[in-house]
Amino acid sequence: MTKLGMISLALLVLTFSAPVQAINKVIYGSDDRRDPYQESNPHLLNLARSTAAMIPNPKMTTQDNSVTIQGSTLEDRGICSSAKFANHATAANCSGFLVGDDLLVTAGHCVRSQADCSGSKWVFGYAYETAEITKDITVDKDAVYGCKEIVQQELNGTNKMDFALIRLDRKVTDREPLKFRTEGKIENGQKIVVIGHPTGLPTKIADNAWVRNNSGDVYFSANLDTFGGNSGSAVFNADTGVVEGILVRGEQDYVYDWSKGCRVPKQCTNEGCRGEDVTRITNVTELMSLAN
Repeated sequence: MTKLGMISLALLVLTFSAPVQAINKVIYGSDDRRDPYQESNPHLLNLARSTAAMIPNPKMTTQDNSVTIQGSTLEDRGICSSAKFANHATAANCSGFLVGDDLLVTAGHCVRSQADCSGSKWVFGYAYETAEITKDITVDKDAVYGCKEIVQQELNGTNKMDFALIRLDRKVTDREPLKFRTEGKIENGQKIVVIGHPTGLPTKIADNAWVRNNSGDVYFSANLDTFGGNSGSAVFNADTGVVEGILVRGEQDYVYDWSKGCRVPKQCTNEGCRGEDVTRITNVTELMSLAN
Protein backbone atom coordinates (compact mmCIF):
# COMPACT_ATOMS: atom_id res chain seq x y z
CA MET A 1 0.00 0.00 0.00
CA THR A 2 1.30 3.50 -0.79
CA LYS A 3 1.96 5.99 1.99
CA LEU A 4 -1.03 8.02 0.80
CA GLY A 5 -3.19 4.92 1.03
CA MET A 6 -1.95 4.22 4.56
CA ILE A 7 -2.81 7.78 5.59
CA SER A 8 -6.29 7.43 4.10
CA LEU A 9 -6.81 4.13 5.91
CA ALA A 10 -5.69 5.64 9.24
CA LEU A 11 -8.06 8.56 8.83
CA LEU A 12 -10.89 6.16 7.94
CA VAL A 13 -10.29 4.14 11.12
CA LEU A 14 -10.21 7.34 13.18
CA THR A 15 -13.47 8.56 11.67
CA PHE A 16 -15.53 5.41 12.11
CA SER A 17 -14.22 4.27 15.49
CA ALA A 18 -15.20 7.35 17.54
CA PRO A 19 -18.65 8.00 19.03
CA VAL A 20 -20.81 10.38 17.01
CA GLN A 21 -20.93 13.02 19.75
CA ALA A 22 -17.23 12.84 20.63
CA ILE A 23 -15.31 16.10 20.87
CA ASN A 24 -11.54 15.62 21.14
CA LYS A 25 -9.63 15.81 24.39
CA VAL A 26 -6.12 14.73 25.52
CA ILE A 27 -3.62 13.75 28.28
CA TYR A 28 -1.74 16.53 30.07
CA GLY A 29 1.40 15.60 31.98
CA SER A 30 0.92 12.15 33.52
CA ASP A 31 -2.22 10.14 32.81
CA ASP A 32 -4.16 10.48 36.07
CA ARG A 33 -7.28 8.53 35.04
CA ARG A 34 -8.24 5.64 37.29
CA ASP A 35 -11.15 3.29 37.97
CA PRO A 36 -13.38 3.56 41.04
CA TYR A 37 -11.92 0.36 42.50
CA GLN A 38 -8.50 2.08 42.43
CA GLU A 39 -9.79 5.19 44.22
CA SER A 40 -9.13 5.49 47.97
CA ASN A 41 -10.90 8.82 48.53
CA PRO A 42 -14.47 8.07 49.73
CA HIS A 43 -15.61 11.60 48.85
CA LEU A 44 -14.62 11.15 45.19
CA LEU A 45 -16.28 7.74 45.13
CA ASN A 46 -19.49 9.31 46.40
CA LEU A 47 -19.32 12.00 43.69
CA ALA A 48 -18.77 9.29 41.07
CA ARG A 49 -22.01 7.57 42.12
CA SER A 50 -23.96 10.59 40.88
CA THR A 51 -22.35 10.61 37.42
CA ALA A 52 -23.86 8.69 34.50
CA ALA A 53 -23.02 7.31 31.06
CA MET A 54 -25.09 8.01 27.96
CA ILE A 55 -25.51 4.59 26.32
CA PRO A 56 -27.26 4.08 22.94
CA ASN A 57 -30.32 1.83 23.26
CA PRO A 58 -29.04 -0.86 20.84
CA LYS A 59 -26.04 -1.55 23.12
CA MET A 60 -28.26 -2.66 26.02
CA THR A 61 -30.05 -5.93 26.71
CA THR A 62 -32.56 -6.21 29.55
CA GLN A 63 -33.09 -9.49 31.37
CA ASP A 64 -35.18 -9.78 34.54
CA ASN A 65 -33.84 -7.11 36.91
CA SER A 66 -30.56 -6.36 35.16
CA VAL A 67 -29.28 -4.65 32.03
CA THR A 68 -26.16 -5.80 30.18
CA ILE A 69 -24.22 -3.21 28.21
CA GLN A 70 -22.37 -4.67 25.24
CA GLY A 71 -19.06 -3.02 24.45
CA SER A 72 -15.98 -3.37 22.33
CA THR A 73 -12.50 -2.62 23.66
CA LEU A 74 -10.31 0.35 22.80
CA GLU A 75 -7.96 -2.10 21.08
CA ASP A 76 -10.89 -3.29 18.94
CA ARG A 77 -11.27 0.32 17.85
CA GLY A 78 -7.68 0.71 16.68
CA ILE A 79 -6.00 1.91 19.88
CA CYS A 80 -2.57 0.39 20.54
CA SER A 81 -2.59 -2.54 22.97
CA SER A 82 0.10 -0.77 25.02
CA ALA A 83 -2.19 2.22 25.67
CA LYS A 84 -3.78 2.63 29.07
CA PHE A 85 -7.20 0.92 29.29
CA ALA A 86 -6.74 -0.72 25.85
CA ASN A 87 -8.55 -3.86 27.06
CA HIS A 88 -11.41 -1.96 28.75
CA ALA A 89 -14.94 -1.85 27.39
CA THR A 90 -16.20 1.21 25.56
CA ALA A 91 -19.92 1.83 25.01
CA ALA A 92 -20.83 5.34 26.15
CA ASN A 93 -21.27 8.30 23.82
CA CYS A 94 -21.25 11.01 26.48
CA SER A 95 -21.27 11.65 30.21
CA GLY A 96 -23.68 13.44 32.56
CA PHE A 97 -24.35 14.14 36.21
CA LEU A 98 -27.30 14.35 38.58
CA VAL A 99 -28.32 17.84 39.77
CA GLY A 100 -31.88 17.20 41.02
CA ASP A 101 -34.22 14.35 41.87
CA ASP A 102 -34.90 13.80 38.16
CA LEU A 103 -32.59 16.35 36.51
CA LEU A 104 -29.30 15.65 34.77
CA VAL A 105 -26.77 17.96 33.10
CA THR A 106 -24.67 17.03 30.06
CA ALA A 107 -23.10 18.76 27.06
CA GLY A 108 -25.37 20.47 24.55
CA HIS A 109 -23.77 18.64 21.64
CA CYS A 110 -24.68 15.31 23.26
CA VAL A 111 -28.43 15.95 23.30
CA ARG A 112 -29.37 18.16 20.36
CA SER A 113 -32.92 16.93 19.85
CA GLN A 114 -35.70 14.83 21.30
CA ALA A 115 -34.48 12.01 19.05
CA ASP A 116 -31.11 12.12 20.84
CA CYS A 117 -33.01 12.21 24.12
CA SER A 118 -35.04 9.10 23.25
CA GLY A 119 -32.25 7.18 21.51
CA SER A 120 -30.13 6.53 24.59
CA LYS A 121 -30.39 5.72 28.28
CA TRP A 122 -28.52 7.25 31.20
CA VAL A 123 -26.74 4.58 33.22
CA PHE A 124 -25.37 5.06 36.73
CA GLY A 125 -22.68 2.66 37.84
CA TYR A 126 -21.28 1.86 34.39
CA ALA A 127 -17.92 1.12 35.99
CA TYR A 128 -15.38 -1.51 36.96
CA GLU A 129 -15.77 -2.07 40.69
CA THR A 130 -13.03 -4.72 40.78
CA ALA A 131 -9.90 -5.55 38.77
CA GLU A 132 -11.90 -8.07 36.71
CA ILE A 133 -12.09 -6.47 33.23
CA THR A 134 -14.85 -7.58 30.85
CA LYS A 135 -16.24 -6.30 27.54
CA ASP A 136 -19.83 -6.49 28.75
CA ILE A 137 -20.90 -4.84 32.00
CA THR A 138 -24.13 -5.64 33.82
CA VAL A 139 -25.92 -3.14 36.06
CA ASP A 140 -29.18 -3.21 38.01
CA LYS A 141 -32.21 -2.28 35.95
CA ASP A 142 -32.97 0.40 38.53
CA ALA A 143 -29.71 2.19 37.57
CA VAL A 144 -30.90 2.80 33.99
CA TYR A 145 -32.98 5.89 33.20
CA GLY A 146 -34.62 7.24 30.09
CA CYS A 147 -34.53 10.86 28.97
CA LYS A 148 -38.08 12.21 29.29
CA GLU A 149 -37.50 15.72 27.94
CA ILE A 150 -34.94 18.42 27.27
CA VAL A 151 -35.54 21.20 29.80
CA GLN A 152 -32.91 23.56 28.36
CA GLN A 153 -30.23 23.15 25.70
CA GLU A 154 -27.76 25.47 24.05
CA LEU A 155 -25.02 24.85 21.50
CA ASN A 156 -23.62 28.09 20.13
CA GLY A 157 -20.65 28.08 17.77
CA THR A 158 -20.11 31.82 18.21
CA ASN A 159 -19.78 32.19 21.97
CA LYS A 160 -19.00 28.47 22.54
CA MET A 161 -21.89 27.91 24.93
CA ASP A 162 -22.50 24.17 25.23
CA PHE A 163 -24.83 22.53 27.78
CA ALA A 164 -28.07 20.61 28.18
CA LEU A 165 -30.37 20.11 31.15
CA ILE A 166 -32.62 17.08 30.79
CA ARG A 167 -35.38 15.46 32.81
CA LEU A 168 -35.13 11.74 33.47
CA ASP A 169 -38.12 9.41 33.17
CA ARG A 170 -38.35 9.03 36.96
CA LYS A 171 -36.78 10.28 40.18
CA VAL A 172 -33.43 8.95 41.34
CA THR A 173 -33.81 7.82 44.95
CA ASP A 174 -30.54 6.02 45.71
CA ARG A 175 -28.05 8.76 44.75
CA GLU A 176 -27.59 12.33 45.90
CA PRO A 177 -27.85 15.25 43.45
CA LEU A 178 -24.49 16.98 43.19
CA LYS A 179 -23.89 20.42 44.67
CA PHE A 180 -23.02 23.08 42.10
CA ARG A 181 -21.84 26.69 41.99
CA THR A 182 -24.70 29.18 41.73
CA GLU A 183 -22.77 32.46 41.46
CA GLY A 184 -19.33 33.87 40.81
CA LYS A 185 -16.31 32.16 39.23
CA ILE A 186 -13.84 29.49 40.16
CA GLU A 187 -10.41 30.86 41.08
CA ASN A 188 -7.65 30.86 38.48
CA GLY A 189 -5.24 28.01 39.23
CA GLN A 190 -7.81 26.18 41.38
CA LYS A 191 -7.28 22.42 41.44
CA ILE A 192 -10.09 20.43 39.83
CA VAL A 193 -11.27 16.85 39.26
CA VAL A 194 -13.24 15.34 36.37
CA ILE A 195 -15.38 12.19 36.52
CA GLY A 196 -16.85 10.67 33.37
CA HIS A 197 -16.43 8.28 30.47
CA PRO A 198 -13.36 9.04 28.31
CA THR A 199 -13.65 7.44 24.85
CA GLY A 200 -16.84 5.77 26.15
CA LEU A 201 -15.02 3.82 28.85
CA PRO A 202 -16.50 2.82 32.20
CA THR A 203 -16.24 5.55 34.85
CA LYS A 204 -12.82 7.13 35.19
CA ILE A 205 -11.74 9.64 37.85
CA ALA A 206 -8.93 12.09 36.98
CA ASP A 207 -7.40 14.75 39.22
CA ASN A 208 -4.07 16.64 39.40
CA ALA A 209 -5.47 19.31 37.09
CA TRP A 210 -6.12 23.03 37.49
CA VAL A 211 -7.76 26.03 35.82
CA ARG A 212 -5.35 27.43 33.20
CA ASN A 213 -7.43 30.20 31.62
CA ASN A 214 -10.27 31.77 33.57
CA SER A 215 -10.89 34.93 31.54
CA GLY A 216 -14.12 34.06 29.72
CA ASP A 217 -17.67 34.26 31.01
CA VAL A 218 -18.93 31.21 29.10
CA TYR A 219 -16.18 28.70 29.85
CA PHE A 220 -12.78 28.22 31.46
CA SER A 221 -9.89 26.07 30.21
CA ALA A 222 -7.90 23.49 32.15
CA ASN A 223 -5.33 20.70 31.80
CA LEU A 224 -7.79 17.86 32.45
CA ASP A 225 -7.05 14.33 31.19
CA THR A 226 -10.20 13.94 29.08
CA PHE A 227 -11.25 12.36 25.79
CA GLY A 228 -14.27 12.19 23.50
CA GLY A 229 -16.95 10.58 25.68
CA ASN A 230 -16.02 12.85 28.57
CA SER A 231 -18.31 15.44 26.99
CA GLY A 232 -20.89 16.29 29.65
CA SER A 233 -18.65 15.20 32.53
CA ALA A 234 -18.88 17.06 35.81
CA VAL A 235 -15.78 19.10 36.63
CA PHE A 236 -15.45 19.49 40.40
CA ASN A 237 -13.61 21.91 42.64
CA ALA A 238 -11.03 19.59 44.21
CA ASP A 239 -11.28 21.36 47.58
CA THR A 240 -15.06 21.66 47.96
CA GLY A 241 -16.49 18.91 45.73
CA VAL A 242 -18.83 21.48 44.16
CA VAL A 243 -19.49 21.20 40.40
CA GLU A 244 -17.83 24.12 38.63
CA GLY A 245 -18.69 23.18 35.06
CA ILE A 246 -19.32 20.78 32.21
CA LEU A 247 -16.48 19.32 30.12
CA VAL A 248 -17.31 20.09 26.47
CA ARG A 249 -14.27 20.14 24.11
CA GLY A 250 -10.49 20.15 23.87
CA GLU A 251 -7.33 19.05 22.10
CA GLN A 252 -7.13 16.10 19.67
CA ASP A 253 -7.20 13.00 21.85
CA TYR A 254 -5.41 10.29 19.81
CA VAL A 255 -2.59 10.39 17.27
CA TYR A 256 -1.49 7.69 14.84
CA ASP A 257 1.76 5.91 15.69
CA TRP A 258 3.20 4.79 12.36
CA SER A 259 5.79 2.53 14.01
CA LYS A 260 3.04 0.55 15.78
CA GLY A 261 0.29 0.84 13.17
CA CYS A 262 -2.29 2.02 15.69
CA ARG A 263 -3.37 5.09 17.66
CA VAL A 264 -2.06 6.29 21.02
CA PRO A 265 -3.27 9.04 23.38
CA LYS A 266 -1.85 12.45 22.54
CA GLN A 267 0.50 13.75 25.21
CA CYS A 268 0.89 17.40 26.20
CA THR A 269 2.73 19.17 28.98
CA ASN A 270 0.57 20.58 31.75
CA GLU A 271 0.93 24.04 30.23
CA GLY A 272 0.99 22.96 26.59
CA CYS A 273 -1.57 22.41 23.80
CA ARG A 274 -4.90 24.26 23.72
CA GLY A 275 -6.38 23.07 27.03
CA GLU A 276 -9.80 21.49 27.72
CA ASP A 277 -12.86 23.74 27.78
CA VAL A 278 -15.42 23.63 30.60
CA THR A 279 -18.78 25.41 30.30
CA ARG A 280 -19.46 27.23 33.55
CA ILE A 281 -22.40 25.59 35.34
CA THR A 282 -23.76 29.04 36.18
CA ASN A 283 -24.72 29.44 32.51
CA VAL A 284 -27.45 26.79 32.87
CA THR A 285 -30.07 29.42 33.69
CA GLU A 286 -32.98 27.02 34.23
CA LEU A 287 -30.91 25.14 36.80
CA MET A 288 -29.90 28.39 38.49
CA SER A 289 -33.56 29.45 38.77
CA LEU A 290 -34.45 26.13 40.39
CA ALA A 291 -31.61 26.54 42.88
CA ASN A 292 -32.80 29.97 44.02
